[in-house]
Amino acid sequence: MKQKIAIGIQSFSRIRESGAFYIDKTDFIREWWENEDDVTLITRPRRFGKTLNLDMLSCFLSDRYAGRGDLFEGLKIWDEPAYRVQQGTWPVLHFTFAGLKPKSYEEARRGINQVITAMYSQQADALERAPLSRWDREFLDTVTLDMPEVTAAGAIRFLASVLSRVSGKRVILLLDEYDTPMEAAYVNGYWDEMTDFMRQLFENTFKVNPYMHRALITGITRIARESLFSGLNNLEVVSVTSGKYASAFGFTGQEVREALRHFGMEERMEDVRTWYDGFCFGSLHDMYNPWSITKFLEQGTLGTYWVNTSSNSLVGQLVRQGPSAVKTDLEKLLAGESIRAVIDEEIVYAQLDSDERAVWSLLLATGYLKVEAIPEDRMLEPFTLSLTNREVQKMFRGMITEWFHRPGVRFSEFVRAMLDDNVEDMNYYMNDMASRMLSFFDSAVKPSDVSEPERFWHGFVLGLVADARLDYEVTSNRESGRGRYDVMLTPRAGGSGHSCILEFKVFDPAKEAALEDTVQRALAQIREKQYDALLIGRGVPAERIRHYGFAFRGKDVLIGGE
Repeated sequence: MKQKIAIGIQSFSRIRESGAFYIDKTDFIREWWENEDDVTLITRPRRFGKTLNLDMLSCFLSDRYAGRGDLFEGLKIWDEPAYRVQQGTWPVLHFTFAGLKPKSYEEARRGINQVITAMYSQQADALERAPLSRWDREFLDTVTLDMPEVTAAGAIRFLASVLSRVSGKRVILLLDEYDTPMEAAYVNGYWDEMTDFMRQLFENTFKVNPYMHRALITGITRIARESLFSGLNNLEVVSVTSGKYASAFGFTGQEVREALRHFGMEERMEDVRTWYDGFCFGSLHDMYNPWSITKFLEQGTLGTYWVNTSSNSLVGQLVRQGPSAVKTDLEKLLAGESIRAVIDEEIVYAQLDSDERAVWSLLLATGYLKVEAIPEDRMLEPFTLSLTNREVQKMFRGMITEWFHRPGVRFSEFVRAMLDDNVEDMNYYMNDMASRMLSFFDSAVKPSDVSEPERFWHGFVLGLVADARLDYEVTSNRESGRGRYDVMLTPRAGGSGHSCILEFKVFDPAKEAALEDTVQRALAQIREKQYDALLIGRGVPAERIRHYGFAFRGKDVLIGGE
């Protein structure tokens, strides 16, 4: 009999009790237990079963689930007699920072305090039965929603000590989505305060905690050790490039095929593979996002399920405001090519605005990129990366289109004017869009944009001409002649339009008296550097090639052509 599809349930006991569709991941319990690491941090993209696996682990080990072996009957772990006796025998503190995305540090601190006080409430029976000293009771009275950082930092360790006294065993700690409040701190501008607080909390909870037996932490990113984990020399990090637990999070290709067969959809395997395959964990290159697969099994149609499950605002911000090389490489990725980039899996959030290595590292951790080849020296040599699959590719294309489909923005008219060689209309539409959209792109507030204004304008224009992709190949920052052009549009096979070369220049008052001079400098560079050479080498007649010089000064734009 076919199992029912339960979308969004992250409770292991609910899934098992309802008989809902479930792919057996219980061997992860054995694998993690046998590795005997003190503190394990596992990073995986969102919707990859991290929350469900932690809840599964809690159901198996926690004494709150004593006698609930029925939840595991018929699953792999229950075939192991040595592990059956472990079920329901350990004190476990299982907590999550999911949903903690406050706008200010005070709200964030209070949110963490709320998580901690809820843990105390859940352990009320143990607190009642524990032999507490007068000092213990005085500390217990200070654990409130308004407790200061120093109290909160030691509160989980104190609760672990109580459970250890009551049970006679050291405690297992399970923390889900540890990095959610840290991303909110970065986006909303209170990173330093939040980092100081979380560093104290983590050190007290996971390092100087004699009541901890072992701990498992999950998240999307591996935040740099100096930011949060500087005191944790007992931390085992399992990132997306690690071979540990490779098949425990996400569905393997074989598991997907079996699921399709169970639901009578095996003939759709090739479609599913094209759309959703491509996630890579360690050497395992055949992994699928569980959310997309379960949604497909439920609805029977292909769609962008995973990429639409949460906001992509941070990814969009990084691509939109990042270094110019990021925009150039994104062009290659969208064209189905791979790029080479040095990766540092310890994400340094402070570098995201200016270091393309940090941007690609974050996109790899969050699942938008996959590793085609890992170099021998991971710290110094570049990885080979590509977009994960068709679903991700559609997300990025949609993201770029959305940026330029804002109210009052007439980007289609600009593209049409350019392809019609109507320079007057190009100037009108470009200036109109620039005045409307500069506040959205926020180009002036970042020091890097002040020192490198061409970076911003390059990305801005590149996004505008993306609308011509159906009929034109759009390339950026490629070699031709004696230099590298900014943007080139070439008609696709069978097309009859002109090829266009675009060069961008920012007004230099030391060299030029007016924007017209800047335009002429841009056009002269196209000629002098012989950017036509690539097209002419392909057999394109010179009269079928147009040159456009773009000159920028603040919000003012002037375009000239020849």
